[in-house]
Amino acid sequence: MPHRYFTTEIADGTAFLRGKDAHHLARVMRAKLGETVILCDGNAVEYTAHITGFPEDAVEFSVEEGYPSTAEPNITVTLYAGYPKQDKLEEIIQHGVELGCARFIPFFSRYCVAAPKKEEQKNTRYNRIAAEAAKQCGRGILPEVCMPLKNFAAVCADWAQYDLVLFFYECGGESLHTLLKQLPEKDNGDCLKIAVVTGSEGGFAAEEAQAAAQAGAKTVGLGPRILRCETAPLAALSAIMTLTGNLE
Repeated sequence: MPHRYFTTEIADGTAFLRGKDAHHLARVMRAKLGETVILCDGNAVEYTAHITGFPEDAVEFSVEEGYPSTAEPNITVTLYAGYPKQDKLEEIIQHGVELGCARFIPFFSRYCVAAPKKEEQKNTRYNRIAAEAAKQCGRGILPEVCMPLKNFAAVCADWAQYDLVLFFYECGGESLHTLLKQLPEKDNGDCLKIAVVTGSEGGFAAEEAQAAAQAGAKTVGLGPRILRCETAPLAALSAIMTLTGNLE
């Protein structure tokens, strides 16, 4: 399978790859003229590209006509993840990208064990992890990892943009299957936007669950077992992608 890279420099049948990816392709992979790679423009359009040159600090390609990526789901999912301790967020991001998540928004809440520390530095690493996962699993976009929200009130205030907000609560709630079946189709062909909200190690306080419901979220559960904070978001994403036909 050809290697996959992301670049926005695609126009008039020519493309360029720069920076670390260009170095990797030219120096590490020792690519040669005429070799084929897949280039993605970050907007779910892919191009079959053939290497035509190695200008300084770049790789040049001739590209065929672009085609839609088949790897992108027919829904756009944003994961709001309660900030976990240690390196669990890295695991959530990596596997969440594989499962089709488009955006990750960590947040701090009442029962978070972790505390804010060097978040800008961490965010750079998190986005690098997301990008590498996107290349490895064949995504057509580069999923984004946002800076963390400071409290749960900021999370609730961020939901106006979604068609459905799913608040996954250890005390259970409505049927996920029923809620997804009730989703209307977009008339203009745009993807439905779904927000998934999961907690940290300590879960959610009762007042946070109440605030989520008041902000328009649908409270749902993930069965009778209590899932770890790194398991719950992946289980939720898997269930959503299955029920919407995106794991077929």
